[in-house]
Amino acid sequence: MRAVIFDLDGTLVDSLGDIAAAMNRSLAGRGFPTHPVDAYRTFIGEGVQKLAERALPPGQQQQKAALLQAYQADYAENLLQTSAPYPGIPELLDALSARSIPMAILSNKPDAPTRRMVETLLGKWRFRAVAGERPGVPRKPDPAAALELARAMDVAASAVSFVGDTLVDVSTARAAGMRPLGVLWGFRAREVAAAGVPTVQHPGELLPLLAG
Repeated sequence: MRAVIFDLDGTLVDSLGDIAAAMNRSLAGRGFPTHPVDAYRTFIGEGVQKLAERALPPGQQQQKAALLQAYQADYAENLLQTSAPYPGIPELLDALSARSIPMAILSNKPDAPTRRMVETLLGKWRFRAVAGERPGVPRKPDPAAALELARAMDVAASAVSFVGDTLVDVSTARAAGMRPLGVLWGFRAREVAAAGVPTVQHPGELLPLLAG
């Protein structure tokens, strides 16, 4: 493989606590029940609209727009309280950078917080392109954004490894004609393990797959 696209949340960065805290505060502020942090493992990954839908109680979907507005405002203020790269990620990015392997990031998190998180937590490394969810660009698993990043890296889609922690990421890779690689330290290990793609338990195991 000549290049790599990483998912962000659950792949490079453990952001579960900050996402859960922001949504739980937004729910509580509107009198709705909150959820355990682990419940958010299945709530996130398909964009903030789906996050809000899944967090709301049954029969309360008319409150989605207001909840989403509150959540986005809260998360913008608090997205970096506990979020951090997973152990082993800095060393992996160092090794890929030393080998001049082009890297990019594609997230279903809205574009502004995606870029802020990358700049703050991963700003030491050069990513050829970083993209979150944007108006007019379909989110993963649609392959459009992934193919856009491959063009930005000047690499054919078939030469790109797509690394992620959910079935959404695997489906994106397949739709784009890229090589899917699953990580088992993220939010949906069981889902990825059953997807029929190569998986790794630790970031260090990715290096021979990406640099080979």
